[in-house]
Amino acid sequence: MDTNSFAIAIMAAGKGTRLKSKRPKVLHEIGGRALLLHVIAAAKTVVPADHIYCIIGHESERVRAAVASTGVQFVLQPEQRGTGHAMQMLKADFELSGAPLPKDLLVLSGDVPLIRPETIAAVRDVHLSEKAAMTILTAVPSDPTGYGRVLRLTPERAEVTAIIEQKSLTPDQLNTPEINSGIYCFETKELFRKLDALDTNNAHGEFYLTDIAAMLVAEGKRVVAIKAESVDEVLGANTIAEMMHLDAAIRLATAKRLMAAGVTIFRPETCVIDAEVSIGPDTVIEPYVQLLGKTTIGSESRVRSYSVIQNSAIGNNVTVRNGCILDTAEVADNALLGPYAHLRPESRIGEGAHVGNFVETKKATLGKGSKANHLNYLGDTVIGANVNIGAGAITCNYDGVHKHLTTIGDGAFVGSDSTLVAPVTIGAGSYVAAGSCITEDVPDGALALGRARQTTKPGWVAARKAAAEKKEC
Repeated sequence: MDTNSFAIAIMAAGKGTRLKSKRPKVLHEIGGRALLLHVIAAAKTVVPADHIYCIIGHESERVRAAVASTGVQFVLQPEQRGTGHAMQMLKADFELSGAPLPKDLLVLSGDVPLIRPETIAAVRDVHLSEKAAMTILTAVPSDPTGYGRVLRLTPERAEVTAIIEQKSLTPDQLNTPEINSGIYCFETKELFRKLDALDTNNAHGEFYLTDIAAMLVAEGKRVVAIKAESVDEVLGANTIAEMMHLDAAIRLATAKRLMAAGVTIFRPETCVIDAEVSIGPDTVIEPYVQLLGKTTIGSESRVRSYSVIQNSAIGNNVTVRNGCILDTAEVADNALLGPYAHLRPESRIGEGAHVGNFVETKKATLGKGSKANHLNYLGDTVIGANVNIGAGAITCNYDGVHKHLTTIGDGAFVGSDSTLVAPVTIGAGSYVAAGSCITEDVPDGALALGRARQTTKPGWVAARKAAAEKKEC
């Protein structure tokens, strides 16, 4: 990192006691991912990951493990003694490592997940263009009660004269509408120079970063403010109810983004669509659908009501009928699923294939044009192209200790209610008669029957009834 660089610090050390949860606050999820991951994703669009410093404290190792894949750097705040103390820990980390200071430092909160990359960039740009020592992101909510207020030199000018907490407002300041979001940008040397002057002379006995503003103003340094376009993007969450408000907001934003790209979503307020979901144009999502994780859906597909799809890849012109469950599955173009099909992890459904009513697949490949339309279990199975799996046919993949593979060749026909006991291979073009239990390989083009010979006894029913009547007499 060179001395002229720009860096971002994310405060993520707090416990979040008001959530009444054992989970660290920043690891609670909205929109399908942790609060902190939302903030990191926004920050990474502005600076490289190695320019982002995540300040962790409460359950630090758990937080570190959850976001380590993002490539950000970590700073430990063993005691959580306020926002100013978090910056003191960052300063100490720079001093210990000997790393050159970034020229400017933007400070984010790890529990403000709706912050947009555009807003982060706007704060940075205003800070640099105004040549400010400190820049404050503000907002104007409908009710500012409870928030610290930002006082400007005049309403039209960017210069800030003070940040005043709610309890310290004078009567004539109570109507001040502009609140402090807790998101700042600093000239790093000015910030670090002031940190040692912070004190804990307040109700909570903590070091507050807001006190830096008054210090800089007193020295004649330039402190400015910029308003966020939406108050929602600077809101944190201190209760589960507040978190669900943010969840609804981020999911609605996701739905609007998808609809703007040509996706039809009926009753979007009923759907649960995670932030990382991708859908192609002219696809239709019906009410009460859940699309979770990193699910992708191609163009001109349709997902019908009550289906739940997680971390799966669905192609173009696919129909997912009502009530299907997909988890880490792949579905090729023109396939037809359901209703009430269950595709478990590592299921791969080929082009034009059909997986029908109450069919369950697990670690199974169904080839192009193949069909399993009714009441099947297909586990640890490789099925070729244009295979027909009859109603009720299953693969027996587990011997109580190990899982075994069933292979079915192209063009094979497996009759209804057949049981294929793995490991077993059903050859290409072969037939398995309905009701068979197959325990041995079937050659290509062969017919396999594995059932007991039928015995029919004419008149048996009448004889049985007569014998019963005689016994009663």
